[in-house]
Amino acid sequence: MTGPRPAPTEAVPGGVRVAIDAMGGDHGPSEVVPGSLDYARAHPDDRLILVGDTPVIERLAGPLPANVSIVHASQVIAMDEHPALALREKKDASILVATNLVRRGEAEAVVTAGHTGAGMAAAVLRLGRLPGVDRPALAVQLITDSGPMVLLDIGANPDSTPENLAQFARMGAIFAERVQGVAEPRVALLSIGEERGKGDARIQRATELLDATNMRFEGNIEGKDLTRHLADVVVCDAVLGNVVIKFFEGLSGFIFDLWRTEFERGLRGRLGYLFMRPAIGRIRTVFDYERVGGSPLLGVKGTVIITHGRAKRRMIGFACEVGATTARTRVPELIAEALATDRAAEDAAGVTGERHEDGAPGIAS
Repeated sequence: MTGPRPAPTEAVPGGVRVAIDAMGGDHGPSEVVPGSLDYARAHPDDRLILVGDTPVIERLAGPLPANVSIVHASQVIAMDEHPALALREKKDASILVATNLVRRGEAEAVVTAGHTGAGMAAAVLRLGRLPGVDRPALAVQLITDSGPMVLLDIGANPDSTPENLAQFARMGAIFAERVQGVAEPRVALLSIGEERGKGDARIQRATELLDATNMRFEGNIEGKDLTRHLADVVVCDAVLGNVVIKFFEGLSGFIFDLWRTEFERGLRGRLGYLFMRPAIGRIRTVFDYERVGGSPLLGVKGTVIITHGRAKRRMIGFACEVGATTARTRVPELIAEALATDRAAEDAAGVTGERHEDGAPGIAS
């Protein structure tokens, strides 16, 4: 993964088309449909396609804005179903129909709050991987007091190789630069020590690969450093990434629950809340993970955004925004261009590495 950084590519002019899995998620269309309509009304240049049970969507939506349409899908993949089996048996599932719209060029992005495994499997099977991508990676934006940072992989590959980690870094850096607007994003590996190369053999080899790139590689960071924003892109395997993100979610909820309990302890607690209310509001803004919308599946032919299964109206709207911005700034094409440049440089230098052009990614729940 060597060679010059590809030249910046202009964003797609005008609006983009976003297909929404209207039936997915814990709350289903009752939250997905209103959240999608909120985005559509605020962004009239973009077109939203609600995919799902037409009568249900029409009842919830009422009069549709001019930039919103409905594509019927008669089936839904439940959160407890096996993704591969469900996709084979439910050909008219909303996530599959929405993904097929991207495959046929009728949409540039798909957004789902439904079954994560089904969303990833549909993307890989229907859209395919970008040329040069060994395995797609699921990224998430973590909120810090100095802005969002990208953590990947958080769910697609439970057995990543060093070459996979180096490729995730390249894809995450492109997303940070094009979607988050970070110039020359700093890249780091999540490991057990901050010393360069400290960790298992996979981390040590990934360090060597990243040192050989033109990325701004900072070495290792530890878990305690994630909130300090020492890097803009943090790379790890899916098992570690999934544990980290769910711990963050649980810890933030636990802290605010403790505060709520203390403020409810009689008159003194209520008075304390009145004095601290402005500061608490500012802290809540920092912890507001709904603003980041959803997790892009980087490395597939098209924009795929998988948002939280518990997402409600507000977060759905932000997920639509992430999908539209990712498609508009041509992130999938930029990843393909960057990896092609890297591969050409490696071939010219006689560098060989592990390639899995025909392999299928693992899926971590």
